[in-house]
Amino acid sequence: MIELLERVSAPYGPSGSESAIREVVQQEIAGLADEVRVDALGSLIAIRRPRGGEGGQRVLIAAHMDEIGVMVTQIDERGFARFTNVGFVNPNTLLGAHAVFANGCEGIFGAEGRPLPTEKPDAAQMFLDLGATSRDDCPVGVGDVAVFRQRFSRMGQRVVASNFDDRVGVAVLIQLLRDLGDSPHTVMAVFSVQEEFGAMGAGPAAFGLEPDIAIAVDVTPVADTPKGKPETVRLGGGTAISVKDMGLIVHPSVRRVLQGAAERAGVAYQLDVGYLGTTDAHAIHTTRAGVPSGVLSIPARYIHTPAQMVDLGDVTATVATLKSLLAAPIEA
Repeated sequence: MIELLERVSAPYGPSGSESAIREVVQQEIAGLADEVRVDALGSLIAIRRPRGGEGGQRVLIAAHMDEIGVMVTQIDERGFARFTNVGFVNPNTLLGAHAVFANGCEGIFGAEGRPLPTEKPDAAQMFLDLGATSRDDCPVGVGDVAVFRQRFSRMGQRVVASNFDDRVGVAVLIQLLRDLGDSPHTVMAVFSVQEEFGAMGAGPAAFGLEPDIAIAVDVTPVADTPKGKPETVRLGGGTAISVKDMGLIVHPSVRRVLQGAAERAGVAYQLDVGYLGTTDAHAIHTTRAGVPSGVLSIPARYIHTPAQMVDLGDVTATVATLKSLLAAPIEA
């Protein structure tokens, strides 16, 4: 799993530019599905048809490939690039952070003047320093997108990368396809695009696939650090089964079957009442006549910053819960 996490976190892939990570996922799942295709918006869809048993359902499991970033809006006469966000970006986490563009050019986030450590510049006061000396020798242009990058690292039972939202979900879905044995269900794995920009990819994919039930696999924020705001989930506490977030009240029957799946798998789980953000399930559950939808999340520290931390035990617990769910009939 560690090697897989490192591989899927390496490719560049902001919202709207997911081709590099999609190619990696295609390589990782080669031979693991009966059908693999890319839809009109760029989401990668892998379908596993039933292997034994009858009465199965059409189960969609989605994890988004895209990551947050910033888009260049102008280059000044000295070669500094101004930017806007692609997805939610907290400017308080940017000063001195490292970014990379699709062409390999690197930049460092700076702020106007000489900000004091106690100051919190907003995005309008910030820029990317690409080492240029003028507008003419700046290696990027208006419309180019940068993503955050730092070294993938392991810290004991925890791992850190700049885009575990949601490359850790991508890894979970790949591992599920590797480990999944006979299932009575049609399993539709959707590696979606543009989740960070309004969950644009998952809804159209679900519309075409017509699932009976859907599960989004994503991350969920925690504040289990000193003097953090009390939360319902923590790192190392197991997979997080969502009750609600800012875009979805989870279908009660879906929450019930996910809890049952975790219990049958013998893994720890936590109930998550989220107060920030939402997932692909937000777009899926109102598709067509409605799709009962839920969310399995990997607890993560420092979401939407250049250094995001997850616990390996929570990752494997999420895989085990999905395997358990798909191994038996689903009464949702």
